Amino acid sequence: MPRPASLPLRHRTGRLAAAALGLVLAASGAIAVVEGPAAGTPTTGVAAKAKAKAKRDNVVTPGNFTGYGFDQCLAPKQSKMDRWLEYSPFLAVGIYISGDSRACRDQPNLTPTWVSTQLAKGWRLLPITLGPQASCQPRYPRYGTDVTIDPTRAANTGTYVNAYTQGVNEANKSVGAAAALGIVAGSTLWYDLEGFSYGNTKCRESALSFLSGWTQQLHALGYVSGVYSSAGSGMKALDEVRVSRPTAYTLPDQIWVARWDGLANTSVNPTYMRSDGWAKARVKQYQGGHYETWGNVRINIDRNFLDVGTGSVAVPETHCGGIPVAFSSYPTLLAASSGRTSNPRKVQALQCLLQEQGTYAGPIDGVFSDGLVQAVNAWQGPHNLAVQPAWSREAWLTLLSAGSTPVLKFGSAGVEVRRLQRALKSTISSDARKALRPTGVFDSRTDAAVRAYQTRLGLNVSGVANTQTWAALQAGRR
Repeated sequence: MPRPASLPLRHRTGRLAAAALGLVLAASGAIAVVEGPAAGTPTTGVAAKAKAKAKRDNVVTPGNFTGYGFDQCLAPKQSKMDRWLEYSPFLAVGIYISGDSRACRDQPNLTPTWVSTQLAKGWRLLPITLGPQASCQPRYPRYGTDVTIDPTRAANTGTYVNAYTQGVNEANKSVGAAAALGIVAGSTLWYDLEGFSYGNTKCRESALSFLSGWTQQLHALGYVSGVYSSAGSGMKALDEVRVSRPTAYTLPDQIWVARWDGLANTSVNPTYMRSDGWAKARVKQYQGGHYETWGNVRINIDRNFLDVGTGSVAVPETHCGGIPVAFSSYPTLLAASSGRTSNPRKVQALQCLLQEQGTYAGPIDGVFSDGLVQAVNAWQGPHNLAVQPAWSREAWLTLLSAGSTPVLKFGSAGVEVRRLQRALKSTISSDARKALRPTGVFDSRTDAAVRAYQTRLGLNVSGVANTQTWAALQAGRR
């Protein structure tokens, strides 16, 4: 079936009613139309099962995120995940959900409850499938029952239709596994294509056909396509197609590059792939298997850095109809009865924040009145502060940090991060305050501010705003 000139093949994700799919594949540079299962017509009822099984209250994963992740063969126990959430720098985790060639076929911890619990706690999940591998990959098949990607070219077309069909089938199985676990449509499902001989044409082109089938079928079922592979083989092949043969295969939406250079970023040596491809759609595995211990829990992992979607972003927030609550400093405020006038804008911020906590019901007028003194005293007593007609720096810290205490770390984003940033800003010197801005995104400056605060108070220094750190902030410890 010819492609409309206005709609490149790699962007077509709609359903096709016919049993035959007009798919443009490339084999040794030749383009041909081949017969195969329609990418938009699942033959196993996967789409219906996905809709029925997926938990609609789960969020899309990984979504928009810039930060650190790890992957491990076995999904860790909940107790280990909780300790690593509290103490490690990681906020994303790769989990093997499908594929006959994966090493950890038995996943005793990986259940719908495990998935929904991690998502609710803020983890970003990277669901991985490891099925048929490239035909020239010497370590596969791993078992007697798994297969490799079929490198046979169809006699009538010269294309790798069997490999393409295998990719479609793996996508069906992966979506079925994802749906059963509650990983919702819109999430990225990753195919693990281990390294292979790039120079072996049949091996390389059949692998690309396989990935084309994988991607098209994921699109048809409402999921985002991701591919993991080594920089020197799978990624090099995909990037060559992107630049030189953009209509030959359907390319994945996101890539996960295995490049163990020790650099926590998404850059790759241009010898393997160019920098302009898959912007904001990359993960890099920058360190291979090794043990790390966080919160006294030791796990063997690979380290990754993610920059996907729009990256970590925070939506705007308003307080009390537009009252500013973010300032460069939070000085002591004195009641009007003292005969001294406090900064009206900061008094307004105090009135607003106390109102949000249900302690103050008066006007937000910037006047430290007797009514505000009563509200201030009502806050001071339960927070072990001196009860007085004044508002101290310690009192500011208790109020600015008041609220829920989610674990926050590099890559976190949202109103809780802004609250943390304002609280930290109230504790540090004038020079350091300039560097920390309440953007709502937990960046390197926020990480440094958390570490400095933890060091100053003798807490465990991790750069993670965990339970211990929040407790110190809410106690007014400067």
